[in-house]
Amino acid sequence: MLLLCCPLLLLLLPLSSRPQKLPTRDEELFQMQIRDKAFFHDSSVIPDGAEISSYLFRDTPKRYFFMVEEDNTPLAVTVTPCDAPLEWKLSVQELPEEASGEGSGEPEPLEQQKQQITNEEGTELFSYKGNDVEYFVSSSSPSGLYQLDLLSTEKDTHFKVYATTTPESDQPYPELPYDPRIDVTSLGRTTVTLAWKPSPTASLLKQPIQYCIVINKEHNFKSLCAVEAKLSSDDAFMMAPKPGLDFSPFDFAHFGFPLDNNSGKERGFLKSSSKFGRQTSSKPRVDLHKICIGNKNIFTVSDLKPDTQYYFDMFAVNTNTNMSTAYIGTFARTKEEAKQKTVELKDGKVTDVFIKRKGAKFLRFAPVSSHQKVTFSVHSCLDAVQVQVRRDGKLLLSQNVEGVRQFQLRGKAKAKYLIRLKGSKKGASMLKILATTRPNKQSFPSLPEDTRIKAFDKLRTCSSVTVAWLGTQERNKFCIYKKEVDDNYNEEQKKREQNQCLGPDTRKKSEKVLCKYFHSQNIQKAVTTETIRGLQPGRSYLLDVYVIGHGGHSVRYQSKSVKTRKFC
Repeated sequence: MLLLCCPLLLLLLPLSSRPQKLPTRDEELFQMQIRDKAFFHDSSVIPDGAEISSYLFRDTPKRYFFMVEEDNTPLAVTVTPCDAPLEWKLSVQELPEEASGEGSGEPEPLEQQKQQITNEEGTELFSYKGNDVEYFVSSSSPSGLYQLDLLSTEKDTHFKVYATTTPESDQPYPELPYDPRIDVTSLGRTTVTLAWKPSPTASLLKQPIQYCIVINKEHNFKSLCAVEAKLSSDDAFMMAPKPGLDFSPFDFAHFGFPLDNNSGKERGFLKSSSKFGRQTSSKPRVDLHKICIGNKNIFTVSDLKPDTQYYFDMFAVNTNTNMSTAYIGTFARTKEEAKQKTVELKDGKVTDVFIKRKGAKFLRFAPVSSHQKVTFSVHSCLDAVQVQVRRDGKLLLSQNVEGVRQFQLRGKAKAKYLIRLKGSKKGASMLKILATTRPNKQSFPSLPEDTRIKAFDKLRTCSSVTVAWLGTQERNKFCIYKKEVDDNYNEEQKKREQNQCLGPDTRKKSEKVLCKYFHSQNIQKAVTTETIRGLQPGRSYLLDVYVIGHGGHSVRYQSKSVKTRKFC
């Protein structure tokens, strides 16, 4: 059996006249000690069958002890470096005689026992230097005091150690399949589909296994411990313990290390995220994400960037022990974004543009002559669109546009303008755009800031309604149309049906009420009223006002629902 031995255990040796012997593992007592985390506080003990976490300061070695009392005992030791390579060595030395003072009835002094045990070098069994998860396994180990010496020469770091004398029955780490590679089965511009063979621990031993995927842009990881260290690296070393002081390997949360018992519950990638959710790190790295997906063995990672190389790692996690095993990681580059065709804008000509949901379109305007100013007029037909204008690569304008907007920019000789139009997340976008270097050549009519239609409730009758709307200082043609609708017609229906770019030429002749010209030099008085007659009592109508510019392009005001009186 693997025994726990260190200065702490030496203090527990019975100082009596009976022969002295280091105790064997009492399973009931051991389980009680494992549950009582304080048992291993400030100690260098390696418990049998439990993984411990600990911390190394750079160039400061640390030594752990355990004892195998009987010859031909199976032994397995696993060391997991987290965020830095480790140098570690496992050695064994013979146990001291049970008691040199046995004949006299006097026990050996405690300090003399410690000298006998710890001052000898012992026989080296295994050594390793690197950042791989490395194992020492022996089916028949000699009895003796075992020492595990660890050193980090690069930086302060933390690590994990697991040792057991019952490796066949313990099996805390999930077993890898015969082919532990991750396959990339599908590759897109923003998605990568991964597949892997299930762990035999889940398929054959029926133990609870879940798979956690790690995505980043830097490199593959060899352990989940390394991932957690990277995720919490901003905070971990600022709160490290002071040199010379040991601490509980079960109490890492207070200086920034993640708690393993939450690892099986972490979920989320790009749906929170950020879109990858963690509760144990206050400053998660935006380019490193971990997603635990249960026991599925195929998964599609989405919301990636086009033409970008990503590294993918897969870890099988035993949810009973919270211990994990790494598959062989892979990497893949997402496909390039499809080349956007650039539409050329002609000076003074309106261009219709259609954009898919979340899509984008690029337009180019290259005036043929020198110009002092350039004007961009945008008419968004449906939802708001984002408009960006660059001149010779320099960003001049970035705004969201609803309805009709006009932007006037300072010109520059031989300048070229690139316009990027980004659609809405809600659905497809439609718009009309005009670019010109001639201020007087405007196809879009000027609009007031308020394009609502106001209905006067007191002037309502059983056959007529009176409405008003604002105009501008520019003389424009206004046409008003009416359409009978159901009583339950609401604003949401109205919004779905409306395409602000559809002009009066798409309306039925029977819906036309009248057209008239209107303007006022005094902007405060630029308001007009109109009474619409010939309506039916108690009926609902949808009213639309169109303003038509000199170039023939029309813009619709916000529709207005009205209802005539039922009794007069």
